[in-house]
Amino acid sequence: MRPDTPEAQVTVKQCGNLIEVRYMRSVPVAVIEKVSAELYVDKRTGEVKEFRHSENRAESKTSVAQSLRKLRDLINANLTEPEKALWVTLTYRENMRDAKRLYEDFRRFWQRFRYYLNKHGHPSAEYIIAAEPQARGAWHLHCLFLFTEKAPFIPNSDMARIWGHGFTKTKSLKGIGNPGLYLTAYLGDMELSEALRAGNARGRIAEASIANEQGKPQRKAIIKGARLRLYPSGFNLYRSSRGVKRPEVWQTTEAEAQKIVQGAPLTYEKTIAVIDETGDVKNTINYRQYNKALKEGGQLDAPQKAIPPENP
Repeated sequence: MRPDTPEAQVTVKQCGNLIEVRYMRSVPVAVIEKVSAELYVDKRTGEVKEFRHSENRAESKTSVAQSLRKLRDLINANLTEPEKALWVTLTYRENMRDAKRLYEDFRRFWQRFRYYLNKHGHPSAEYIIAAEPQARGAWHLHCLFLFTEKAPFIPNSDMARIWGHGFTKTKSLKGIGNPGLYLTAYLGDMELSEALRAGNARGRIAEASIANEQGKPQRKAIIKGARLRLYPSGFNLYRSSRGVKRPEVWQTTEAEAQKIVQGAPLTYEKTIAVIDETGDVKNTINYRQYNKALKEGGQLDAPQKAIPPENP
C-alpha cells in the first residue's frame, strides 16, 4: 500500500506548528532482548552478548539522534509564537569544565530569575535548556524561556547579574520557521575553524549562515556532528521545567492526517527502504513534515542556521 493512499495507517506527531506524518509498510521485528544494563539476548541465535558502551555521545549515534529529535520536538511543541519567548545563552568567565556544576548553577539561577520576574511584575515562565560543550572544554547553556504572554524586555546587564558567572546574550527568534531544528543545530555542529583548533575535524563539511555579534548572517563552513564528540557518555543534553507541553502522537489514516494538515505546505520529505540480505524490500518508511506557520502564505525570514535533519 502506498503512503498516499487514503486508508493507509500513519502516525501523526504534532509539535506546535510542525506536523509530522510517518508511514511504515510493516513493523520491524526486534532482534534483541535486553537482560540487564550489561547483557542482551540475540533472538536470532539465542546467544547472550554484552552491550558495547561508548566513551562519548558521538559513538552512540542512535542515542544522540533520539536525544536531538526529542529536543527538537519539545521546542517546536512549545515555541509557536516567538514574541512569547526569550532565547538566552549563559556563559562562564573561566574555563568551567564541570558538567555537574553546570546544571546546579542553572538551578540556582532559575530561583533568582523567578524572583526577578515576580519582583518586576513580569509573567511567570517555563524553560527548556540545552548544554553546549566548547572545543576548549568550557560549557555554555542555551535557555529557552517560555511565557504565557509577550516576553518582557530584560536588560542584558540584569540577566548577567542574575546569572552571576559570566556573559549572557539574548537573541530574537523572529522569522524562524522550524525553531527546534534551528536551535538544536548548535548542539551537534561545529564551525570548521573551531573544529580544527580542537583537532576534531572529522565529519561531513557543510555550509551554514550563522549570526555574528551584530546579528547579521555570515556564511561559514561547519563540520556536521563534530560537537557531539565533546559530550560525556550518558550526559543529558537538555532539561525542561514541568509545565512545558509534550508533543502529541497518535495513529490514524492518511485521509484523516491530511484533514489535520489542512493545506499546510510540505517542508521536508524522506523515504527509506529497508532491504534484507537477499535484496528484498522488507519495510518502507515515508516521513513528511508540514509547517502550519506557513499556511497563510506569509514568508518567514531565512533562519540564521538551519540544515535538514539527518535523523528525522
